[in-house]
Amino acid sequence: MLRLTFALALLGAPAAAGEIWVTNEKDDTISVIDTATLEVTRTIPTGERPRGITFSHDYSRVYICASDSDAVQVMDPVSGEILHDLPSGEDPEQFVLHPDNRRLYIANEDDAITTVVDTETRRVIEQIDVGIEPEGMAVSPDGKIVVTTSETTNMAHWIDTESEAIFANTLVDSRPRHAEFVKDGAELWVSAEIGGTVTVFDTATQAEKAKLHFAIKGVHEDRIQPVGFELTPDGKTAFIALGPANHVAVVNAETYEVEEYLLVGRRVWHMAFDGDHSTLFTTNGISGDVTVIDVAKRKPVKTIKVGRFPWGAAYRPTGG
Repeated sequence: MLRLTFALALLGAPAAAGEIWVTNEKDDTISVIDTATLEVTRTIPTGERPRGITFSHDYSRVYICASDSDAVQVMDPVSGEILHDLPSGEDPEQFVLHPDNRRLYIANEDDAITTVVDTETRRVIEQIDVGIEPEGMAVSPDGKIVVTTSETTNMAHWIDTESEAIFANTLVDSRPRHAEFVKDGAELWVSAEIGGTVTVFDTATQAEKAKLHFAIKGVHEDRIQPVGFELTPDGKTAFIALGPANHVAVVNAETYEVEEYLLVGRRVWHMAFDGDHSTLFTTNGISGDVTVIDVAKRKPVKTIKVGRFPWGAAYRPTGG
């Protein structure tokens, strides 16, 4: 009871019942964090080197990229039991689930392809040739477009989900890692880890609309490496993980200006909001922990120890 009271006092508001699931790529586990108590409640074994993680739209299944097992694992989130593997191609890094809740688009880093898998029949629908070392995956809200980013080719590849074919390729800065459609699909944001930027594209034209740059006092520019990011539901504020800079940038998503930087754990990688978007959880690889950020106050309020090299994060509501 004291832990719950302490957690709610830190955040200043009742927390929605839910969990943050964090993949630990060096431990081959998932750490499950209760969003109310801010404590790890379960540690679940997975395949080798789990990275990307996402839930089915009804939260009845969780999909896990077990990169070194060359598999996408399907797990029952209640029991923690791995139900079966999906065919995924070699070294699946990230994936995205189509709005139809059936097609899973998987980036296969070693094969330079995007694999499309039917999660119900467990069959490969299509394999799409993309650039070298694909990683980032994004799907538009209407499901008409999927984007794969390729780290070595330095491109975003735009895929028509009806034909399952690329219809555009756009250059980004060096080593793109993460992509998201934002603002109801009007924009695509792509982070470039080595380039140190985030490029904003107009979805309708695929033209570059803006480019975000970062500078932190006392941090060498080579250590500022944007990777994962999340936008608030109103589309006005972006939180961007800056890797070994150990900071999260808070960006005005309308003016594309950085408003402030928040110090978090070492090598911040990805992040996930809780159910009401009042709290943000960041995965910090080197320090092996998760930083909890109060979104309204823009302030880190707690550090939670998880497994070794936490990478991906996803939210699951639990009701109550």
